[in-house]
Amino acid sequence: MSGKADSLKTIFYALGANFVIFLSKLAAAVFTGSGALLAEAIHSLADCGNQILLLWGVRQAKRPPSPDYPLGHGREVYFWSFMVALLLFSVGGIFSVSEGWHKLHDPQPLSMPWLAVGVLVFGIVAESMSMRACLQEVAKARDGRSLYRWFRESRQAELVVIFGEDLAALFGLGFALGAVVLTMLTGNPLYDAIGTLAIGVLLIAVALFVAIEVKGLLVGQGVDPAVHRAIYAWLNDRAEIRGVLSLITLQMGEQVMVSVQAQMDFSVRGDELVRQINAVERALKQQFPAVRWMFFEPDETD
Repeated sequence: MSGKADSLKTIFYALGANFVIFLSKLAAAVFTGSGALLAEAIHSLADCGNQILLLWGVRQAKRPPSPDYPLGHGREVYFWSFMVALLLFSVGGIFSVSEGWHKLHDPQPLSMPWLAVGVLVFGIVAESMSMRACLQEVAKARDGRSLYRWFRESRQAELVVIFGEDLAALFGLGFALGAVVLTMLTGNPLYDAIGTLAIGVLLIAVALFVAIEVKGLLVGQGVDPAVHRAIYAWLNDRAEIRGVLSLITLQMGEQVMVSVQAQMDFSVRGDELVRQINAVERALKQQFPAVRWMFFEPDETD
């Protein structure tokens, strides 16, 4: 069964790296006139805003249940993660495509291109450190699965978003560096415009992919398939249960809701049956600490 990654630490790493990178890219874009660098600066600024939204979402998700929200606010982190995907699409992707299109029709020569190269190399190093921290947390959660499979199955929306952002940032920096170097070598500023367009298309693609993954959690996705199988097997192994008829799980941020319909021995009646059900519920929550709510429906054996 997969472990629990520290999403909060990953968000802070990404926020610090992106803010420093944004300042360096913006300064270099002003001095060099590079559209690719300006697109990357806006991308980093958008990422900073995104990480602040994720921190807010994580905080809001920890609010306790209330009469209006009897199952708590855990899924609120999914809403803010989806907002991040939208911002990555609009502020990062659409702006970069627009800037690239403008540069394509009105190309401008670069000034001080070596400054742009230096800033982009620095950005790659800083972003690589952020990605390394992210991958360390992902490794705790993916439990031997490939990165792609973890991305598709993960229920930690904020970690999925940070991973997507870091991946887009590294590829975007690579595109920008390639565009600036080609512009330097050929003297043709069209390469800078093409690089800017490529960054925009990349950001839009990543934003859509992240949005699709977060949408499932926002609508109401169950727990990680490995966790679902583990809960099902654990219930079937309990002496009080003759067989599990139905197991429904719902991921609620860091917490989980479980609904079980199981065959019980109805020769056991009244208080004893209630005692057995309560014992199963207590033991399940001890075995799976993320389970906050459990609804148990006993059914009679054949």
